[in-house]
Amino acid sequence: MVLQRVSEASVKVDGEIVGQINHGFVALVGIGHGDDEKIVEWMADKTVQLRVFEDNAGKMNRSLADVSGGVLAISQFTLYGDCRKGRRPAFTAAAAPEVAKQLYEHYVSAIGKHGIEVQTGIFAADMKVSLINDGPVTMLLDREADA
Repeated sequence: MVLQRVSEASVKVDGEIVGQINHGFVALVGIGHGDDEKIVEWMADKTVQLRVFEDNAGKMNRSLADVSGGVLAISQFTLYGDCRKGRRPAFTAAAAPEVAKQLYEHYVSAIGKHGIEVQTGIFAADMKVSLINDGPVTMLLDREADA
């Protein structure tokens, strides 16, 4: 998963805004083989508790919950694109769509259980994401299945 701290973000499908937040995170959520509910719950907890928002002293010391931020969660299987060989990415490490959709929705639900506003795109749709990356601050969250 990739988290981008934003001052605002939105996602359009077929020219219509389907999700929009003010300050918070755009979460680009990729689900791979071996991911399960435990892992996406860990990702949701980390999303809410990660201290990358500035406090009064200008230090990254506040969490999403501390700043009353929102999350715009975008499903993105292309995070699993393997570009090491050839010139065309291989997506064999991405979970099957039916598994990925269920775990993506579980992530969104887990964020909501923390009392955080969460907006989404539409799973497997052609989406146009607009954002203003604040900082810029971009974090990569990765956890192995057995960790």
